[in-house]
Amino acid sequence: MKLPGPDHPITITANPKRVRVSVDGVVIADTTHALTLKEASYPAVQYVPRADANMALMQRTERSTHCPYKGDASYYSVIADGKTLENSIWTYETPFPAMTEITGHLAFYPDKVKIEEVA
Repeated sequence: MKLPGPDHPITITANPKRVRVSVDGVVIADTTHALTLKEASYPAVQYVPRADANMALMQRTERSTHCPYKGDASYYSVIADGKTLENSIWTYETPFPAMTEITGHLAFYPDKVKIEEVA
């Protein structure tokens, strides 16, 4: 486990905007409680509370990955509008202590789904 610091900063802040995630017009998630995670030089990622996502459109997969800063990630595929988008969502169900804010949240690959910030 590594801790965020000056050489690898990670910040988590509440996003004041509404965040909507969709696939071909089918809304997967819609929230006013998204968290924006900024990690080092990577693009910012929106983490959406599971409570604001349509979990009926998601199916857990066998995929898992490890981040030395956040912990082990589990993955979900989106099944919507007759399509399956494999491993298009990740989540840290038991993140490392420094990242506990993202517990119970989902993140989406922007090249697989449409992520919009609505004023």
